[in-house]
Amino acid sequence: MEKDYLKDISEIRSIMEKSSRFISLSGLTGVLAGTYALIGAFIANKLIYNSGTVLYHDLLSQRQVSENLTWLIVDLVAVFVLAVGTGVYFTTKKAKKHGVKTWDDSAKRVILNLMIPLVIGGLFVMILYTRGFISLMAPATLIFYGMALINASKYTFRDIRYLGIIQAGLGLLACLSPGYGLLIWALGFGVMHIVYGAVMYFKYER
Repeated sequence: MEKDYLKDISEIRSIMEKSSRFISLSGLTGVLAGTYALIGAFIANKLIYNSGTVLYHDLLSQRQVSENLTWLIVDLVAVFVLAVGTGVYFTTKKAKKHGVKTWDDSAKRVILNLMIPLVIGGLFVMILYTRGFISLMAPATLIFYGMALINASKYTFRDIRYLGIIQAGLGLLACLSPGYGLLIWALGFGVMHIVYGAVMYFKYER
Protein backbone atom coordinates (compact mmCIF):
# COMPACT_ATOMS: atom_id res chain seq x y z
CA MET A 1 0.00 0.00 0.00
CA GLU A 2 2.80 2.40 0.92
CA LYS A 3 4.63 1.68 -2.36
CA ASP A 4 1.45 2.29 -4.35
CA TYR A 5 0.89 5.53 -2.46
CA LEU A 6 4.40 6.77 -3.22
CA LYS A 7 4.03 5.74 -6.85
CA ASP A 8 0.78 7.71 -7.18
CA ILE A 9 2.43 10.79 -5.67
CA SER A 10 5.34 10.45 -8.07
CA GLU A 11 3.00 10.19 -11.06
CA ILE A 12 0.95 13.20 -9.94
CA ARG A 13 4.14 15.22 -9.46
CA SER A 14 5.34 14.20 -12.93
CA ILE A 15 2.03 15.26 -14.51
CA MET A 16 2.11 18.63 -12.72
CA GLU A 17 5.71 19.21 -13.80
CA LYS A 18 4.90 18.43 -17.42
CA SER A 19 1.98 20.85 -17.38
CA SER A 20 3.82 23.74 -15.72
CA ARG A 21 7.38 23.40 -17.01
CA PHE A 22 8.93 23.02 -20.42
CA ILE A 23 10.96 19.83 -20.02
CA SER A 24 11.55 18.92 -23.67
CA LEU A 25 14.87 20.76 -23.92
CA SER A 26 17.64 18.36 -24.93
CA GLY A 27 21.21 18.45 -23.67
CA LEU A 28 22.41 17.53 -27.15
CA THR A 29 21.11 20.89 -28.34
CA GLY A 30 23.52 22.62 -25.97
CA VAL A 31 26.44 20.49 -27.08
CA LEU A 32 25.88 21.17 -30.77
CA ALA A 33 25.03 24.86 -30.23
CA GLY A 34 28.31 25.25 -28.36
CA THR A 35 30.15 23.57 -31.22
CA TYR A 36 28.57 25.93 -33.74
CA ALA A 37 29.54 28.91 -31.54
CA LEU A 38 33.18 27.82 -31.38
CA ILE A 39 33.33 27.44 -35.15
CA GLY A 40 31.63 30.83 -35.57
CA ALA A 41 34.08 32.48 -33.17
CA PHE A 42 37.02 30.99 -35.07
CA ILE A 43 35.65 32.32 -38.37
CA ALA A 44 34.96 35.75 -36.83
CA ASN A 45 38.52 35.89 -35.54
CA LYS A 46 39.86 35.09 -39.00
CA LEU A 47 37.67 37.76 -40.57
CA ILE A 48 38.66 40.48 -38.11
CA TYR A 49 42.26 39.70 -37.30
CA ASN A 50 43.40 37.25 -39.99
CA SER A 51 45.46 35.48 -37.35
CA GLY A 52 45.80 31.89 -36.25
CA THR A 53 44.53 32.35 -32.72
CA VAL A 54 41.40 33.68 -31.08
CA LEU A 55 43.54 35.45 -28.47
CA TYR A 56 44.21 39.10 -29.15
CA HIS A 57 45.47 42.08 -27.17
CA ASP A 58 44.36 45.09 -29.19
CA LEU A 59 40.96 46.70 -28.79
CA LEU A 60 38.57 46.26 -31.69
CA SER A 61 38.04 49.27 -33.90
CA GLN A 62 34.94 50.05 -35.93
CA ARG A 63 37.07 49.86 -39.07
CA GLN A 64 38.18 46.28 -38.31
CA VAL A 65 34.57 45.17 -37.95
CA SER A 66 33.00 47.25 -40.75
CA GLU A 67 35.47 45.95 -43.36
CA ASN A 68 34.00 42.45 -43.02
CA LEU A 69 30.61 43.37 -41.58
CA THR A 70 28.62 41.45 -44.23
CA TRP A 71 30.54 38.23 -43.66
CA LEU A 72 30.40 38.66 -39.89
CA ILE A 73 26.61 38.99 -40.10
CA VAL A 74 26.46 35.87 -42.28
CA ASP A 75 28.62 34.05 -39.73
CA LEU A 76 26.38 35.14 -36.84
CA VAL A 77 23.15 34.29 -38.67
CA ALA A 78 24.50 30.87 -39.67
CA VAL A 79 25.38 30.04 -36.05
CA PHE A 80 21.96 31.25 -34.88
CA VAL A 81 20.01 29.33 -37.54
CA LEU A 82 21.96 26.12 -36.93
CA ALA A 83 21.49 26.40 -33.16
CA VAL A 84 17.76 27.12 -33.43
CA GLY A 85 17.24 24.42 -36.05
CA THR A 86 19.06 21.88 -33.90
CA GLY A 87 17.04 22.95 -30.87
CA VAL A 88 13.73 22.54 -32.70
CA TYR A 89 14.74 19.10 -34.01
CA PHE A 90 15.86 17.64 -30.67
CA THR A 91 13.04 19.32 -28.74
CA THR A 92 10.44 17.81 -31.07
CA LYS A 93 12.13 14.42 -30.89
CA LYS A 94 12.28 14.44 -27.08
CA ALA A 95 8.67 15.63 -26.77
CA LYS A 96 7.43 12.77 -28.95
CA LYS A 97 9.48 10.30 -26.94
CA HIS A 98 7.87 11.42 -23.67
CA GLY A 99 4.41 11.81 -25.18
CA VAL A 100 4.05 15.54 -24.52
CA LYS A 101 3.24 18.49 -26.77
CA THR A 102 6.21 20.23 -28.31
CA TRP A 103 4.91 23.79 -28.13
CA ASP A 104 2.47 24.02 -25.25
CA ASP A 105 1.80 26.94 -22.90
CA SER A 106 4.98 26.26 -20.92
CA ALA A 107 7.05 26.41 -24.12
CA LYS A 108 5.44 29.71 -25.04
CA ARG A 109 6.28 31.11 -21.62
CA VAL A 110 9.90 30.04 -22.00
CA ILE A 111 10.21 31.66 -25.43
CA LEU A 112 8.55 34.89 -24.28
CA ASN A 113 10.79 35.19 -21.23
CA LEU A 114 13.84 34.44 -23.37
CA MET A 115 12.97 36.90 -26.11
CA ILE A 116 12.38 39.99 -23.96
CA PRO A 117 16.00 40.29 -22.70
CA LEU A 118 17.37 39.03 -26.04
CA VAL A 119 15.54 41.63 -28.12
CA ILE A 120 16.52 44.43 -25.75
CA GLY A 121 20.09 43.13 -25.75
CA GLY A 122 20.16 42.98 -29.55
CA LEU A 123 19.03 46.59 -29.81
CA PHE A 124 21.60 47.60 -27.20
CA VAL A 125 24.38 45.88 -29.16
CA MET A 126 23.30 47.75 -32.31
CA ILE A 127 23.52 51.02 -30.39
CA LEU A 128 27.00 50.09 -29.17
CA TYR A 129 28.09 49.48 -32.75
CA THR A 130 26.72 52.78 -34.07
CA ARG A 131 28.42 54.61 -31.20
CA GLY A 132 31.73 52.90 -31.82
CA PHE A 133 31.87 50.88 -28.60
CA ILE A 134 32.88 47.74 -30.48
CA SER A 135 34.76 46.05 -27.66
CA LEU A 136 31.65 46.04 -25.46
CA MET A 137 29.50 44.19 -28.01
CA ALA A 138 30.66 40.66 -27.10
CA PRO A 139 30.33 41.30 -23.33
CA ALA A 140 26.85 42.75 -23.85
CA THR A 141 25.65 39.65 -25.73
CA LEU A 142 26.85 37.43 -22.87
CA ILE A 143 25.21 39.58 -20.20
CA PHE A 144 21.83 39.85 -21.89
CA TYR A 145 21.86 36.17 -22.89
CA GLY A 146 22.61 35.25 -19.28
CA MET A 147 19.72 37.41 -18.08
CA ALA A 148 17.45 35.77 -20.67
CA LEU A 149 18.34 32.30 -19.37
CA ILE A 150 17.77 33.35 -15.77
CA ASN A 151 14.43 34.89 -16.75
CA ALA A 152 13.28 31.74 -18.60
CA SER A 153 14.52 29.28 -15.98
CA LYS A 154 11.30 29.75 -13.98
CA TYR A 155 9.44 27.77 -16.63
CA THR A 156 11.90 25.01 -17.46
CA PHE A 157 14.81 23.16 -15.83
CA ARG A 158 16.16 25.10 -12.86
CA ASP A 159 19.68 24.14 -13.95
CA ILE A 160 19.44 26.72 -16.73
CA ARG A 161 19.56 29.44 -14.07
CA TYR A 162 23.15 28.45 -13.25
CA LEU A 163 24.16 28.62 -16.91
CA GLY A 164 22.60 32.07 -17.08
CA ILE A 165 24.53 33.27 -14.04
CA ILE A 166 27.77 31.95 -15.55
CA GLN A 167 27.08 33.65 -18.90
CA ALA A 168 26.31 37.00 -17.25
CA GLY A 169 29.40 36.65 -15.07
CA LEU A 170 31.57 35.99 -18.11
CA GLY A 171 30.06 39.07 -19.75
CA LEU A 172 31.10 41.21 -16.78
CA LEU A 173 34.56 39.63 -16.88
CA ALA A 174 34.81 40.50 -20.58
CA CYS A 175 33.96 44.12 -19.74
CA LEU A 176 36.95 44.15 -17.39
CA SER A 177 39.25 42.42 -19.90
CA PRO A 178 39.63 44.71 -22.93
CA GLY A 179 40.95 42.82 -25.91
CA TYR A 180 39.67 39.41 -24.83
CA GLY A 181 35.98 39.81 -25.64
CA LEU A 182 35.91 37.29 -28.47
CA LEU A 183 37.84 34.73 -26.46
CA ILE A 184 35.47 35.04 -23.49
CA TRP A 185 32.49 35.00 -25.88
CA ALA A 186 33.77 31.69 -27.27
CA LEU A 187 34.18 30.39 -23.72
CA GLY A 188 30.62 31.36 -22.79
CA PHE A 189 28.64 30.48 -25.90
CA GLY A 190 30.93 27.65 -26.96
CA VAL A 191 32.63 25.78 -24.14
CA MET A 192 30.00 26.42 -21.45
CA HIS A 193 27.18 25.28 -23.74
CA ILE A 194 29.03 22.07 -24.52
CA VAL A 195 29.74 21.37 -20.83
CA TYR A 196 26.21 22.29 -19.75
CA GLY A 197 24.61 20.30 -22.57
CA ALA A 198 26.64 17.22 -21.67
CA VAL A 199 25.71 17.52 -18.00
CA MET A 200 22.01 17.92 -18.86
CA TYR A 201 22.10 14.96 -21.23
CA PHE A 202 23.62 12.55 -18.71
CA LYS A 203 21.47 13.92 -15.86
CA TYR A 204 18.05 13.82 -17.54
CA GLU A 205 18.26 11.80 -20.76
CA ARG A 206 20.45 8.78 -20.08
